[in-house]
Amino acid sequence: MINEFEFFHGVVFARILHGVDRSISLRLFHSNSNASYILDDSIGLYIKHSGKRMTPWRFTFQNEHQAEIDLLRSRCKEVFLVLVCNEDGIVCLNYAELKEILDDQHDPIEWISATRHKRQMYSVKGSDGKLDFKIGQNEFPAKLFRDQRTYPPLPDAQSGSTTITSGRKVVN
Repeated sequence: MINEFEFFHGVVFARILHGVDRSISLRLFHSNSNASYILDDSIGLYIKHSGKRMTPWRFTFQNEHQAEIDLLRSRCKEVFLVLVCNEDGIVCLNYAELKEILDDQHDPIEWISATRHKRQMYSVKGSDGKLDFKIGQNEFPAKLFRDQRTYPPLPDAQSGSTTITSGRKVVN
């Protein structure tokens, strides 16, 4: 049986693959969840999804989810939270944006809400605040690579990562 999260994470990976014109590496960040990945050995991704059909989409964050994002941050140059809003679209927040809506004081359970009305961008708020700007549907995956001028080399065969090139997956 295919797990629900596999569908939603697959859409993230497909958008990344189709959004760049080069080889990328992707590997699982070993943790207690199935939500963390490392892209190109320097970009941390934490993926959450909501199966709710219509706006607003809510995402729950337990204390351990936020601790995992912080651990990912300690090991990666950049970290992004990727929120899949069912079939509507993807909201991508960098770490600084995430901290505007979920601060460093982790309560046992916190939340993020993404709202989008027809032909509009996403409004995003969380337990600890609200973004002063909206997030466009077309920002992902370009936002992941926006500030990178050079890309790290692909890992060697001992790394155990997956390299994706031109639609082919090669497991090292």
